[in-house]
Amino acid sequence: QVQLTESGGGLVQTGGSLRLSCVASGRTTSPHIMGWFRQAPGQEREFVAAITQSTLVVNYADSVKGRFAISRDNAKNTVSLQMDGLKPEDTATYYCAGRLNPKYINGSPPQAPTDYDYWGQGTQVTVSS
Repeated sequence: QVQLTESGGGLVQTGGSLRLSCVASGRTTSPHIMGWFRQAPGQEREFVAAITQSTLVVNYADSVKGRFAISRDNAKNTVSLQMDGLKPEDTATYYCAGRLNPKYINGSPPQAPTDYDYWGQGTQVTVSS
């Protein structure tokens, strides 16, 4: 079993920045793919970004490309999401996700929530206008 613990959410003004972090614990083997999803009230959970373990291949949702950057420290079993140029539409609960085994779609980590095995409890990000 893998436990994922997020931190770093908060309230920020439009154009501001936040950095989310997620620590994976509970197994000797870290998930091959780690990523971030978000969910706003009344909406479905949507993919934000993901990164693989060894080759560090990344995948981003079109809505965050150029503004968000995902990174990973395998020695510390952590994944981070640097969010710059935040917009009110980025307001959501952000979830860390982990997939134990490799899976690539068109050479990139998957975007479907059902492709991920483990989830954190979420951290709230609120962007005020």
